[in-house]
This record gives sequence, C-alpha cells and structure tokens, in this order.
Amino acid sequence: MPVRPAGSGQLPVHRLSAAGFDALARGDGGKAVVEELLAAERSRRMLLLRALHDGLSGGGLSGGGASPAAGGDTISYRDAWALLERAQGRAPDVFEDILMSPHTGMWLSLALRRLRGVPAEDAPLWAVVGHLSALAAAAGARAGLDFSITVPVRRGVAFLPTLGCAELEGAEPWGTAQVVARDGQVRISGALGAVEVPSGAARGGPGWHSVRRLELGVTEPQKWLSLEELDPYRTFPRPTEPVLLSAADARTWEGVLADAWEVLLRDEPETAEAMRVGLKSVTPTPARERFRPHSVTAGDAFGGVMASLPDDAAQLAATLVHEFQHIKLGGLMRLRPLNLNGPEPSEELFYAPWRDDPRPLGGLLQGIYAFAGVTRFWRAHRHSADAGRAPLAHFEFALWRSQVTSTVRLVRTHEGLTPLGRRVLEVLGERCARWMGDDVPSAELELAQEVAADHRARWRAHHLRPPASAVEEAVLAWQRGDEVPPAALAGEPVLVPDTESRFLDTAAVLARHRLSGADRDMYGVEGADEADVLLCRGERAEARDAFTARLTGKGAPLGAWVGLGRALAGAAAHRDAARLLRRFPERACAVQSALENATGQGADPVRLAGWLGRAGL
Repeated sequence: MPVRPAGSGQLPVHRLSAAGFDALARGDGGKAVVEELLAAERSRRMLLLRALHDGLSGGGLSGGGASPAAGGDTISYRDAWALLERAQGRAPDVFEDILMSPHTGMWLSLALRRLRGVPAEDAPLWAVVGHLSALAAAAGARAGLDFSITVPVRRGVAFLPTLGCAELEGAEPWGTAQVVARDGQVRISGALGAVEVPSGAARGGPGWHSVRRLELGVTEPQKWLSLEELDPYRTFPRPTEPVLLSAADARTWEGVLADAWEVLLRDEPETAEAMRVGLKSVTPTPARERFRPHSVTAGDAFGGVMASLPDDAAQLAATLVHEFQHIKLGGLMRLRPLNLNGPEPSEELFYAPWRDDPRPLGGLLQGIYAFAGVTRFWRAHRHSADAGRAPLAHFEFALWRSQVTSTVRLVRTHEGLTPLGRRVLEVLGERCARWMGDDVPSAELELAQEVAADHRARWRAHHLRPPASAVEEAVLAWQRGDEVPPAALAGEPVLVPDTESRFLDTAAVLARHRLSGADRDMYGVEGADEADVLLCRGERAEARDAFTARLTGKGAPLGAWVGLGRALAGAAAHRDAARLLRRFPERACAVQSALENATGQGADPVRLAGWLGRAGL
C-alpha cells in the first residue's frame, strides 16, 4: 500500500477552510465541507493502517501470520497487504470504498486497541487482526483479481466486507476459510463445505447473503446507501453477529428510507447533499416504543448510523439529521477540539435536556450540536408537513429551540472550552436566539414550554440533593409547626447522579401522542401512569387527586412531585406549592423522605409543598 517514504519531509496537516469552519460553526455544512472532513478521515485511516502494519511487522504475531488455536490454515498478513496493494492498483475506487466504509474505521480502531492489549470483544487476537485478510479478499474480488487467501470465520460465518457473508458448516466458534477467485468467480471453502459467491446484483444464493444496497431518490443523482445487517463491525461499541431482516422488515426499511430521503431533499437540501457523500450505511435495530426512537454513531465509524425502526419518514429524517450532526462534529473535533479534557473522576456534569443522566462538557457539546440540527430540520419541516402532522412538527421545533438555547447559555463561557469551542457556541447561540423569534401556534408553544419545564424539574428531582443539614432543620421546623421552612433549604444543591433515573421525557412522549391523535395509546407509555395521562389530557383536578394519592403512599416515583406541581398550577390557593414543585422539586423529595425515615410516614404532599414554597424561590 503506497505510503510516504521515510525521510521525505514532514507530512502535510489537514486544515479546514474558513468557509468550511463557518458553515460547521452554524451547525450546517454541505457537500464541500463534508468532503474536507472525509479527506482528513481518509488520511487518518491510512495512518491507522500503517500503524497496524507496523504492529504486525513488529513480531507480535510472528509478523507473517497466525493460525487459529483449533487448527486450520494460517492467516498471512503479508498476503493480505500484498492483495490490498494489487486491488488498489487495479481498482482504486474499490479500495477507497472499502477503506472509507464505516465498518472499516471501527475495525481499525478496535484492532489497534487489541494489539495494545485492550480487548473489546471475545474474539481471539488472530481473528480480530485477521479481518485484514477479509478486507483484502473483498477488495480483490471487487477488483476482478485472481487470488487465493485465508480469512477468519466467526461462529460459522465468513465475511467479505461491502460484499456479504457466507454461512459455513462447523462447530468451532473461530476458524478459517479459503477464498479463491478465478476468472471472476469467487468461492469460499470451509472445513465442511463451500459457498459460491453470486456475481452481479444477485441478493443471495445457497449459503450466501449479500449486503443490502439501496438506491434512494426518484431523480438523478440518486443516493446509494447500505442497509447493513451482516458486517460484525457495523455495531457500536463492539462487534456482533449478523441479524438478518425479515422480508417484511426489509420492505419497511427500504420504504421509509426512500420516503425520508425525499423529506430531506425537500426540507434539508444542503444536508441531503452532504449526506450524499458522507452517509454510507444505516444499521437497523428493532423498533422501540413509539416516539422513543434510538440511534447512535461512533467517531471511529465515520459515515455509519445505527437506528431503530422509525415511526414514520419524518422521524427517520430527523434521526438522520441528528446523527449526521454527530458525524460532522466528530470530524471537526478530529482536527481541532472544542473542549479541554478534564480528569475523569472529578469531571463536571451538567443538565442535558435530551438525556436522563447528567453529562460532561464534551457530551453536552455533542448534544447541543446534534439538537441544533434537529431544530433546524423541524423549523423547515413544520411548513411542509401534512396538516394532520403539522402540530407535532411545530411542537418539536418549539421544544428543541428552547432546549438548545438554554443549554448553550449554560456553558457558552465555560473555562473548559477551547477558543474554537467558544466560537461554535457563540455562533450557534446567536442562530438559536433568532429562531426564538419565529412564530409558533400558541397551543403547541405552550405545550412545548410546559414539557421543557417538566423535564428539567424531573431531572432536578432525580439528581439534585438540598444541603443535608438544611433538610434536617426543615424536618424539625415542620414538626414544630413553624410558619416557614429554614432559609438554608434554598442553598445550592449537590449533584448526586441517580443511575436509576428513567423516562424523564415521559411528558414529551405523552404530548406527542396527544398531538398525533393517539390518545388511546397513552396508557402504554413507559414511565407514565394514570395521573400523567390525566394531566396530559388537561384534566388537572383529577390529575391532582391521583398524584396526591400516589405521593401519600410508599415508593412514589420522584416525577410525581413534578406532576403534582403542574396539576396545581393555576389554582390561587396552591400557588406556592405549584411554583416550588415545578422549579425545585428536590426540596419536597428530600424533606418528605427524611420525614418518612424519622416518623414512619410522610406529610400531606400538597400541604408540605405549600409550606416549603413560603420560603421564596
């Protein structure tokens, strides 16, 4: 594989153009910007390949190759390098496609870590680094070369990245197979049988499964995308076995991806053009609860997205925008960091409106950047959505613009930011501030504001603790019948992450059901009980009684305090209680818990919240 000769001078350094930086700082970035990031990523992968070459040549695995412990043919790394070089010379486009596959990036990272003694899977070392031979076999086959090479077999499956996999008989979890290509015909032979790799566009054959390649778009130029079910390195953070889609699920995925692409072309044309070159694959995962999709990217797998089966095309389009923001920011941060890395044990944590858990500064920056893109998508899509879906789109825009804006304000001057990080937050903050002036229908705007406040309050109830001495004073004051609680209870709370916190987005999920006309499905929302549903329907008196009953008993969820505060809102007699529970619910949680521990029973939740609210906020 051609590399820069030793002693030929310093290697060039990738720098982002001024126009590229300005676009990324706004949260944007079209095709030209992504091509700049891809060029840097290509250089990085070539360096990683070189590091792997040097590591293998250093004698760690006898340099030339290694055999599986249970016997079998030797995997020769020298043969793999030689075949890769031949393929690169014959078909450079094929080599580039394989090199820039997201799964190649993930494998390179894991293989180098494994060589340095950091395992990420249960595969033996020879099988992990032996994946290089599988890459070479795929490159050679696609380049039309004649060759013979040994590749690893994982639990009876031999993979040829970007092509597919062969199912071979055999009981051993790890073994080898021989890949032989002659005159355009490729045959994979294992200990107990062989599989012929079909030529052309055939989806499969006996024992063979091809990578599912989709052509998106009804007009030129189309977008090519892999719907990846097979490659072990398609999943993050560790490899997994193939999970084949059923015929029905495959049709659903193909249809919703095609529809989502049309949504992006219409509502996010610049992002769509960037995705045309930068988004390489989508790895399907099973459908989750409605309005709670799951998706993830990894910095080492530039261009790859894992995503659960979406509810509809708009949700998938928003998900792809979200994850592509992570991909772009990851590429930018490879060149220049946005924040300084602090020591892990004492790293400062922050409120993130899109998470159940507190996040460090680096993670918060990723979320800000991703949801700035999501906000931009909903801002455009709400004007093109069908009339029945427009209310939900307005709600999403109103919710995320406020959440991103408030989070930018939280950290925009933080000392842990680099100058680049401060600049990015400054530009994003200015843009979001302008979006705050956009008109949103009053009903959706008010609902978004209430949902945003609900999430913040639930987060506080789970993760913040008032000063312990102040809680003790408050218990004594309550028992004495004092008119107001001690002022010390309003002191700065302590962040104590609650690892059991779940479903802090329950109010938002219920709101989405309501806006989409799926009220009858609310009772199936995880994290919601009858009181939450009543509150979402606007039945505040009934919700108040339900929350009060819930909090009077043992084991009430912490979020019930927040729900009670919302249910009391608007009632003059309970103004103090409502304000306290919607802004500082952790005080009621802590004092009630202390009362239960001291006396065996808690106080009336409405009376307690009203008393705590008299101290002022």
